[in-house]
Amino acid sequence: MTASVIVRRLAALSGASAVSLGAYGAHVFKQSDPDDYQIVLFETANKYHFYHSLALLGAAHSGKPAVAGTLLIAGMGMFCGSLYHQAVTKDPALRKIAPIGGVAMIAGWLAIFL
Repeated sequence: MTASVIVRRLAALSGASAVSLGAYGAHVFKQSDPDDYQIVLFETANKYHFYHSLALLGAAHSGKPAVAGTLLIAGMGMFCGSLYHQAVTKDPALRKIAPIGGVAMIAGWLAIFL
């Protein structure tokens, strides 16, 4: 299986999980104040998760799909994962890895450019 096929499949799984997590968040936080920090964190994580799932589709067709895909997936895991975690648990322990994830996502976009 080629790197582009693997990245395309991971993009599909990522998109499906973004939809699932969005639905989960809508149900868990439906009684909360829309300005609540937890909701803002969750919605930010979900928005970036969706955007970067779509970016993975582009990465699958780039010159370096394995590099771009790895950076995007790692970035989503660190950035979105830490925000999801804090939104659901109120535990900020993983907050410090979010900026590293953001840099990885930026690097992933740049790798698509290559």
